[in-house]
Amino acid sequence: MPSFDIVSEVNQVEVRNALDQANREISSRFDFKGSDARVEHNDKELTLYADDDFKLKQVTDVLLGKLTKRGVDVRALKFGDAEKMSGDKVKQVVTLRVGIEQELAKKIVKQIKDGKLKVQASIQGDAVRVSGAKRDELQNAIALVKKTVTDFPVQFGNFRD
Repeated sequence: MPSFDIVSEVNQVEVRNALDQANREISSRFDFKGSDARVEHNDKELTLYADDDFKLKQVTDVLLGKLTKRGVDVRALKFGDAEKMSGDKVKQVVTLRVGIEQELAKKIVKQIKDGKLKVQASIQGDAVRVSGAKRDELQNAIALVKKTVTDFPVQFGNFRD
């Protein structure tokens, strides 16, 4: 019985490369001279540091541009609120959303079942497994999910026959 998984992953290597490029651009830009603007990365979090809100917005724009060029889907980023630090410094925590959250997984399963396709969808941890009798039905399920889930990056993998 053919099956595939719907997952949401971020290429950590490309994220690291984009961060290095963003930090290099920030350190060399004239409008950031003498400022403490930078981007740090630890596991599933990025932390943006800047001198004020305007520079924080500039750092965010640089980072998003570099991530997009490296092929990282920016919909996987969840921006927190900007926090004031000592003095005029500002910091913002950005979380990398990896894995499909339970609510979104339930929504995907419901949409597949409401689509009247001859496939079964089940939640398996942070992925959704879809299996069916025919490959054509699985391709229809992929098209349905691509059309309906637009606010979160999803990938299709682990195809089995």
